[in-house]
Amino acid sequence: MILQAQEWCDSKMSGMTLVAPPKPFEKDPFPEMASINAKWVAVVPYAFTPNNEARVLFGNNHQWWGETPDGARETIRLAKENDRKVMLKPQLWMHGQWVGDMEYTKDRDWIKWEKDYRDYILSFARIAEEMEVELFCIGTEFKISAVKREAFWRTLIQDVRKEYSGMLTYSANWDEFETMPFWDALDIIGLSSYFPLTEKKDPDLRTLKKAWIPIRKRIRAVSDRYQKLVVFTEYGYLSVDGCAGKTWLLEKRRSELQTNEKAQSIAIEALYQSFIDEPYWAGCFYWKWYPFGYHRQKFRANDYTPQGKEAQETIKRWYSKFNQY
Repeated sequence: MILQAQEWCDSKMSGMTLVAPPKPFEKDPFPEMASINAKWVAVVPYAFTPNNEARVLFGNNHQWWGETPDGARETIRLAKENDRKVMLKPQLWMHGQWVGDMEYTKDRDWIKWEKDYRDYILSFARIAEEMEVELFCIGTEFKISAVKREAFWRTLIQDVRKEYSGMLTYSANWDEFETMPFWDALDIIGLSSYFPLTEKKDPDLRTLKKAWIPIRKRIRAVSDRYQKLVVFTEYGYLSVDGCAGKTWLLEKRRSELQTNEKAQSIAIEALYQSFIDEPYWAGCFYWKWYPFGYHRQKFRANDYTPQGKEAQETIKRWYSKFNQY
């Protein structure tokens, strides 16, 4: 399968995750994205599982427009109109809890949740087929479910393939990718690449590249084991002090942290320099990019987005290189 994926992926994926807007686009967001050489876009129509409930809710009037089936279709249509390739990445959100910790004590609750999740994924798999999407992601960071309920995921992959003829991936969290039990059933290994590299506030490029060396070897070993390419289905850094550390903890404190655009830019630079020449590495999707006119500038200051920051030029320069690989 690695040969098929290499032929299909004719250059490194230079991807951006587009934030789904609450209302229809005020303006086509893709020319701005094209200006930084991003050839791929991740479209993320969220669903919601309430705490302590075995349900998956999606496609209703309470969701933001960009997360609905109609919003996803229009986003994909605009992307294709602007000659962008698409990863459709339906993703689950839980209030106050990470989906990787989601667990049910009763088998009937697992079965009920899985039925809902299957309906959710298959509905977007049909959209992916209809809209000729290049890559479809069946799930993101289900650390417990992926191992305990392996049979469900394998059946889901089979069901998705009946609806969708493109390439399939799954986005494993940085601390679960080595134990994922169903990589063999997918086309490309997907990874949420939020590896903690250092707790230093202002690490230099050399420090960060050194931290990537053992991680790079671990990723290469998984690629070799399954003979599959690896794509970073998510990667990104907050523009704050210490952004190359435990980003999931920094997120909770982002408003009180010191803005540090340089640290964000250097962290991105280190990742690119560490992986660009790895033959198994298919590229990456940066988290995240706001559509034109959406979200206040004050919020963006310490957020992941590179828009209007030093990191924007870093990404632009490197994505130009990606498109030549």
